Amino acid sequence: MKKILKFVNLCLVMFILGTTTLFAQKVTLQFGKEISPDERGRIKEKNISWFNVNTAPDTWRKEKGLLICSGKPIGVMRSEKLYENFILEVEWKHMEAGGNSGMFVWSDAIPGAKNRLPGGVEVQMLELDWININAKNGVQQPIAYVHGELFGVGGVTTVPDNPRGERSKSIENRCKGKGEWNSYKVVCVDGTIKLSVNGKFVNGISKSTVKKGYLCLESEGAEIHFRNLKVTEL
Repeated sequence: MKKILKFVNLCLVMFILGTTTLFAQKVTLQFGKEISPDERGRIKEKNISWFNVNTAPDTWRKEKGLLICSGKPIGVMRSEKLYENFILEVEWKHMEAGGNSGMFVWSDAIPGAKNRLPGGVEVQMLELDWININAKNGVQQPIAYVHGELFGVGGVTTVPDNPRGERSKSIENRCKGKGEWNSYKVVCVDGTIKLSVNGKFVNGISKSTVKKGYLCLESEGAEIHFRNLKVTEL
């Protein structure tokens, strides 16, 4: 009898935990457009719904055409659906010197136990002063860190076009600083990613061990604004 009660209690706990997780990821907001062909090849457009994975209710808010992220706490919200081959376009600007953020593509949207960030391929978005604020022994960090590094996270591996260890750095600094808009175009096809920063392709990776997943918007300590997000499925 005790074993049966223990089993029932275990099932009840698992049900409660599963229900809590399910309801934690309600639709947070709609932001950006998805463009995709229907069964007849006709182009359709719809709003993208985002789910709060592990941030606070007030981490994200919309003001007219802007999506504003407070940066606190560290975490992400994810897209409603998985994407495989697509073009992602987005504009972003940091509001604080040295601000840190980014987007994840082909993500599992499962937060890490220590860093609260999911697996996938990260498209880095750092503010230009990050290299000064994070200088080591008076030595400035490389500018290549801030303007669109690409790298696998959470066990995902890639082959970098422009290696910096396991990461890929941009070949040219095209990012603008605090309070100025930057434009990214991210082309993701069959395990290969190419990144355009403010109108020029400057970085890429290939042979990603994941080729399909969620999009995740990242909150990582500093206020950042997003606008004009568009996903075109290929």
